[in-house]
Amino acid sequence: MTTRTRFAPSPTGYIHVGNVRSALYPYLIAKQTDGKFILRIEDTDKQRFVADAEKLILETLTWLGLNWDEGPTGAKPGEEIGSYGPYHQTDRQEIYLNWAKKMIEKGLAYADPYTPEEVNAFRQKAKDEKRAFLYRDHRPQNPPEWSLGMPLRFKTPQIKRYTWHDAVMGELSAGPEALDDFIIIKADGLPTYNFAHIIDDYEMKITHVIRGAEYIASTPKYLSLYEALEIEPPILAHVPHILAPAGNKKLGKRDGAKSVSEYRDEGILPEAMLNFLAQLGWNDGTEQDIFTKEELIKKFSLDRVQKSGARFDEQRLLWLNGQWIRRLDLDDLYTRIENFWGENAQNANPNQKKQVLTLVKDRLKTLADLPAASEYFFEKSQPKLDMIAQNKQLKKLAPQELADTLETIIASLDRLSDNDWNADKIQATLNSLLEETQQKPGVLFQLIRIIVTWAPFSPSLNDTLATLGKYETEARLKVGLGLLKNLC
Repeated sequence: MTTRTRFAPSPTGYIHVGNVRSALYPYLIAKQTDGKFILRIEDTDKQRFVADAEKLILETLTWLGLNWDEGPTGAKPGEEIGSYGPYHQTDRQEIYLNWAKKMIEKGLAYADPYTPEEVNAFRQKAKDEKRAFLYRDHRPQNPPEWSLGMPLRFKTPQIKRYTWHDAVMGELSAGPEALDDFIIIKADGLPTYNFAHIIDDYEMKITHVIRGAEYIASTPKYLSLYEALEIEPPILAHVPHILAPAGNKKLGKRDGAKSVSEYRDEGILPEAMLNFLAQLGWNDGTEQDIFTKEELIKKFSLDRVQKSGARFDEQRLLWLNGQWIRRLDLDDLYTRIENFWGENAQNANPNQKKQVLTLVKDRLKTLADLPAASEYFFEKSQPKLDMIAQNKQLKKLAPQELADTLETIIASLDRLSDNDWNADKIQATLNSLLEETQQKPGVLFQLIRIIVTWAPFSPSLNDTLATLGKYETEARLKVGLGLLKNLC
């Protein structure tokens, strides 16, 4: 039997990290077994529908490399691939209605005749009597003939305890109190999630249903419906919640949860995001931190998914992203980072930009860190003398002493020819300057760094000067010298 997994998002807003993990795990299971990964759009909730949300879902999955084998193509509205469509629930209404009619014929469903006022009265009576409100306690003796415009409810045939195996959580059980008569077709003729996903999974031959732990409580209802329809349930797996950084509750917007597209725009790599999300609740039993998508496909298994919630740690995501940035070859990184250069670098020579990128890549946690790490290579000279005043060692020296030291530096570097202007020769010159000036590296090198880059940190000084070039370096040093002399 071919493994067939699915991701079935609703186009009701942005796609967040929890959504992506719910896509990643079934994707890995499908690819691991040479199966099929299906994308289905559950778009029947018209009240919460958000325009362009589906487009964002497709773009996010494509960016992450979670390519689906069946589902909407995104090329043209309504265009789909696969033999089990349509893959939008709103296009499957006739399928749900046909199933609903069969259920009515078998006595498994009934038209709900009650007004909202009557239902509220039932609820209040149950509350007054200190008991749970259940629709099944109010089944009409002679329900009206069902027609569009009134809800259709599933008539739970057996009120019993259900026990089932969950591929993550193990053996689970729930009593009769979890069962009730629930709506399967709403008054507008569209199905509820409780009904539609079971029909869709059956018709699309889904073998594994992997979803969040919040659906465990509803599983007895689904099992009751499976049983009534004589449908063999797929393998069920419920993954733990992603918890807020404090670990005390489910991750939410107030805890800093962001859409995946926001992380993309902030310079997170798709490889790092997949790596991070895979390990939110799963490990392979080793100390390995960095996983390629191919390694995840090979190693992932549901029995290694933990039962408890996984704490969201954005600092780990940033660390992983930095590791992935360093793993990329220069040409690949250069292509990906194209839109993150600072304004002054936009029209710079590509070869120069690649040289700069080579120097700063090890300092990047995100691609968005690039301007701060590199902009001084492309800006006009603007030494910040206040940085000298804030430096613990430099502030001990008088402006005249700093100016004298800088003059010596300029003269020494000027003796290097254009052909000798490279990192090795520059480093040798800097080493000689330490002896000539009798200054400590923390004084000499920081003085040069601040004057040339106006930054407290930079790549190795010799590499930085080599990349800037002889004339640009000397020009900046001379600007700094002039400013220092004005203080003398």
